[in-house]
Amino acid sequence: MLEIKNLHATIGGKEILKGIDLTIRPGEIHALMGQNGAGKSTLSNVLVGHPAYTVTEGSVTYHGKDILALTPDERALEGIFLSFQQPVEIPGVSMVNFMRAALNAKRKHQGLEPMDAASFLKLMRERRKIVELDNKLTNRSVNEGFSGGEKKRNEIFQMAMLEPTLAILDETDSGLDVDALRIVAEGFNKLRKPETSAIVITHYQRLLDYLKPDFVHVLLGGRIVRSGGPELATEIEQHGFDWIKEEL
Repeated sequence: MLEIKNLHATIGGKEILKGIDLTIRPGEIHALMGQNGAGKSTLSNVLVGHPAYTVTEGSVTYHGKDILALTPDERALEGIFLSFQQPVEIPGVSMVNFMRAALNAKRKHQGLEPMDAASFLKLMRERRKIVELDNKLTNRSVNEGFSGGEKKRNEIFQMAMLEPTLAILDETDSGLDVDALRIVAEGFNKLRKPETSAIVITHYQRLLDYLKPDFVHVLLGGRIVRSGGPELATEIEQHGFDWIKEEL
């Protein structure tokens, strides 16, 4: 599904990614762990096409397509979704209109007819319940007046509506209490399909206890320096990253 080869990227002239190699197959969950500044969020931003980042070397293919040649909106239409670390508010843009426009843009890209208003609202109600998002919030502007936990639930709700094939969760657990974390994680699990893959960026094992990744990767200094199964996250939780640095 996703093939990253020797990916190098800079921001403001500073090289952050220094040769990332990663393969993700349909249905797999890959956790990406590492200290602050290691390049985790840079990788997610590069994958979705953030204009502040420049790819200087390497390739990224998604379902056989060169996504580095696509605009951010084209990448989203192809099925790549990013749950932001710090979701922004969009005053004046209602949740209903925002989601309907996004969903119908995807349907148009797939050669489907726009979803009618009644069907859309029915789908919205169903998906909102999965992540326990208050109906009052969906009547507001996007993320306006939402708490931190509500913003994260809203991100998973948007994912539920758009049904991406690759979801990138960038520190979705940041700032969440235990109950909110459980709701967000369980919501993601309920919405997963056999072909849905994910990159989960986190500092902690607690989110991974819910999501149960197939692979865990450690990113240090702009490179993936260690890969393994879920047990690798347990070792990091117990010993931190210093033991990995010592072995390099």
